[in-house]
Amino acid sequence: MDALLAAVAQQLASPQTPYVANTLARLEKLGLAENEAKNQIALCLGEALEIMVRKHRAFDEPAYREALDALPLPEENGEEEDAW
Repeated sequence: MDALLAAVAQQLASPQTPYVANTLARLEKLGLAENEAKNQIALCLGEALEIMVRKHRAFDEPAYREALDALPLPEENGEEEDAW
């Protein structure tokens, strides 16, 4: 996760990916802590990278942007974990 968070930090600083900074600002406006917002962005990035590797494709920036637009992730209530 550290590598993904480092990549998110680079995207936040890059003028080529302003949509990542916009997503962070939007998530913080919705009440997410900065760390949680960055973690959710990192999860989207990780999934996009996994698909890229698994399917031997180029990075799908439109799909990544769509995933970011779908954030925040639903809150977990812990009930599933307690079932084990």
